[in-house]
Amino acid sequence: MAMSTVWLRPGKAVPFIHRHPWVFVGAVGRIEGMPGPGDAVRLLTAEGEFIAWGLFNPNSAIRVRLYSWDESQLLTERFWAERVTRSIASRIRIFGDGPKLRACRLIFSEGDGLSGLTVDRYGDFLLLQWTSLALSQQEAVIVATLRELLQPLGIWRRTDTAVIDKEGFPPSEGLVCGQEPPADLTVVEHGVSYRVDIRSGQKTGFYFDQRDNRLAVAKLCTGRRVLDVCTYSGGFALTAIARGGAAHVTAVDGSASAIGLATGNAELNGFADRTTFVKADAWTFLEQARDRGDRFDVVILDPPKLAKARNQIDAALRGYHGLNSLALSVLEPQGLLATCSCSGLVSRNEFEDVLADAALSTNRPVRIIESRGAAPDHPVSIHCPESGYLKCVLCLV
Repeated sequence: MAMSTVWLRPGKAVPFIHRHPWVFVGAVGRIEGMPGPGDAVRLLTAEGEFIAWGLFNPNSAIRVRLYSWDESQLLTERFWAERVTRSIASRIRIFGDGPKLRACRLIFSEGDGLSGLTVDRYGDFLLLQWTSLALSQQEAVIVATLRELLQPLGIWRRTDTAVIDKEGFPPSEGLVCGQEPPADLTVVEHGVSYRVDIRSGQKTGFYFDQRDNRLAVAKLCTGRRVLDVCTYSGGFALTAIARGGAAHVTAVDGSASAIGLATGNAELNGFADRTTFVKADAWTFLEQARDRGDRFDVVILDPPKLAKARNQIDAALRGYHGLNSLALSVLEPQGLLATCSCSGLVSRNEFEDVLADAALSTNRPVRIIESRGAAPDHPVSIHCPESGYLKCVLCLV
């Protein structure tokens, strides 16, 4: 079968020459051939110069995802196996071949040169999540390589619901191979045990990206009254007690299942007497706390992604402003605000500008003492700034 070719429009080549992996439909000039979902294509400038090899998806706004900028390096099964092998080797380099490797992100999409795939490890089980229909066509070789390298008891597949329509995915969640992961699967982080639902929990079941940030915040919580907003499974809350010696944590989430999970984790670790879990909307809870005159020594904000598309950025910035303004209003003087954004489309500068505006609107002095990102098993591609999605800013107020 002849290889299809994608020609860019004039003036659109620079990001891809600089190795950004996403070719949006608006950059495409013309296509030679009739590539289908997952077919390898050659990307050329408008003048016909080779740029990269990629995978095509006619259903997606990201029409081509790029993987190889070496014209002699084709997207063969060997290529995908080597990318997976390299990713696993880098995690061993980071964590060693010990307990930390058994609870981490093994493959992080663009950060590992596998745009559209994340793989998390939970003990003897792997959770595989696709965000690219095109790359998912390589599942067989990727799964075979994971099994060869790690010998998991089972591999479970999740599809990010936010991208099903965007990518044209058919329903595809379920067991890939081996045994089904148990409902009471448990991981340990910083000495805290968490029950994890990788089959139906949020995202891939647990937020490994906040691992180091949880510990950094905990160290500033000794003897403090802490409010953890959008707690999910209680990661920040329980680490604040276990590793920081927080006096008490009030943890809020709008999901009943999340509150149930976090409550169970507090009981599992013997922290039930130092935690209060509240099912409530974040904005509503903070407004009511402000109006009651409630005050906390530490407030942690870790909301879900507020901008999933570029046309949502302005609304997301307004949301972050409102949430942070409310958080500042319930902080004691000399309190700590740990505020996060996982919206990759919102830059760190934009997020910190929001904090500055919130400080002005509430007349609270805010000083940043640390500006952090994701844990090292979420490497940031220097060519794809969006992969540096997580911002965690620690502020004295």
